[in-house]
Amino acid sequence: MKISIINGPNLNLTGQREPEIYGSQSLDSYLQMLAAAYPDVEFSFFQSNCEGAIIDEIHRVGFDSDGIVINAGAYAHYSLAIADALRSVPAPAVEVHISNIYAREQARHHSVLAPASVGVIAGFGLDSYRLAVEALAAMQKNG
Repeated sequence: MKISIINGPNLNLTGQREPEIYGSQSLDSYLQMLAAAYPDVEFSFFQSNCEGAIIDEIHRVGFDSDGIVINAGAYAHYSLAIADALRSVPAPAVEVHISNIYAREQARHHSVLAPASVGVIAGFGLDSYRLAVEALAAMQKNG
């Protein structure tokens, strides 16, 4: 199974940025642990602070991956272009958020990516990524 994990703006600072919201573990160290926990999954990891680069990555991996885990950060709330990119590729996407977006500012309560995703996982810290991987694996197993 091939899963692409795509991260958006400011997620490169996870572990340093607002640890009371995002925790103190770096995203890189968590993703290394995730890959080690799933040796049968071929992961690719990508992070960019630029909307166009995220779209280009979705186009690049979306035809060959069995699934996409996407944490588009703030772009989740307004980037129709990223939503369109997800709709343009056959790989199913699971949208993830480290924090519970519904317990935060009103502007974060709506996601334009949710309708382009098979599911949304939010509020479980970095473990939201593992839950998304589990969901994609179950989807593949169940056909």
